[in-house]
Amino acid sequence: MRKMNRRALSVLLLASFIVLGLVGYVGRYLADGERWATYFSRLNSLSEGIVTDRYGVLLAAFTANDNHFNDDRSTRIANYHVTGDFWDRTGSGILTSFSGELHGYNPVTGMTQSRHISMKLNVDAEINKKAYAALADRKGAVGVVNYRTGELLCMVSSPAVDPTENEPDAAEGAYINRLLSASFTPGSIFKLVTAASAIECVKSIWQKSFFCEGEAEVAGVKITCPYEHYTQDFAGALAVSCNIAFSQIAISVGQTEMINHVRRWGFLDSHDLDGIRTAPGNYPLEFVGDPETGWSGIGQSTDLVCPFSMLRFVSAIANDGIICEPKLIDDGQPPVKSVLVEPETAKTMQRLMRNNVTTTYGDIRFPGLTVCGKTGTAEVGDGTSHAWFTGFLLDEEHPYAFVVFVENGGGGLSVATPIANTVLQALVRRGTDMEY
Repeated sequence: MRKMNRRALSVLLLASFIVLGLVGYVGRYLADGERWATYFSRLNSLSEGIVTDRYGVLLAAFTANDNHFNDDRSTRIANYHVTGDFWDRTGSGILTSFSGELHGYNPVTGMTQSRHISMKLNVDAEINKKAYAALADRKGAVGVVNYRTGELLCMVSSPAVDPTENEPDAAEGAYINRLLSASFTPGSIFKLVTAASAIECVKSIWQKSFFCEGEAEVAGVKITCPYEHYTQDFAGALAVSCNIAFSQIAISVGQTEMINHVRRWGFLDSHDLDGIRTAPGNYPLEFVGDPETGWSGIGQSTDLVCPFSMLRFVSAIANDGIICEPKLIDDGQPPVKSVLVEPETAKTMQRLMRNNVTTTYGDIRFPGLTVCGKTGTAEVGDGTSHAWFTGFLLDEEHPYAFVVFVENGGGGLSVATPIANTVLQALVRRGTDMEY
């Protein structure tokens, strides 16, 4: 009897190992089956595929025997984080994120299919070239979306590589899509979040005045500002980007409500760009007290923002609070719409962001354009600063929202605004269906 029990236990253990092994294999198969099917060559697919920009410009193509990218090297590099490559070196590229669709891989049969696939994207390859050139080999990102349609017109991350080179001499961080796949200290662009929160939570915000002599103490902790702004109102404090004022505004809103708004507006979430996941952000969620709440309200503290999340936010502000979820792929379907920001809050923010440009930055920086925006210079603790500029055109014919980020680049006004102007001017000249 004892012998029988031992045999039964052995059979049970063996069956358990078999079941666990089968479960593990099925899991690996679902995750890596396509990679196994094309192990010896990424070109083993029986399908043919082509990826183009919005104007039909070839970005990438493949057959069973060959693969191809645009003939122009600068176009290939500028659009690298759009296409990716055939070696899966950057996770956000179309060739990696949609390889199953492009190769026609069937998880049931474990085989690729024989078919022709054409994928049209919303990005403009020529605009990406101009954005990449404007970044001038600095680490950074540029994103532009049509806030009425959700079409992602520009997606550039720098540095990048030439996807035709199997083993390129890649610069540090060349495979990171800084628009989608990373989060950074936002600095003063985060004052847009604090300002919108105050509009909804601090009913007396328009009657308040703020005094700045370059520094102030909050519960014994010093808050500093680069300049002495003296007496100012709410709109003026945003226009000159006063740290003293906005630390007080954040404290008036309160940490709990700041957290609620940061969550509601999607800054802590990973978003879905046609199946590509973006990086989540960060904001102090545990109790930190008034001084740290003040610092978080001016975009410092432990704040981290993914540039794509900021692009969504300013797109909604521009569109009277309605977010048209950005779309990389032109699938012929209308955008997914929802209310992200309360309409009255959005319209008020439009006026405030326009006031920033007219009273502080100067329309002369953007000739012929009606720009609404906010700059940011984010201190990162190593003596350098990230340069930011985000906003939109108040223009029915050219409804473009944008974000520009230059990692360790310096001042937002001096570094990021010229990049934005270059890209926006090119887009306006380009028009909706015009050729250069």
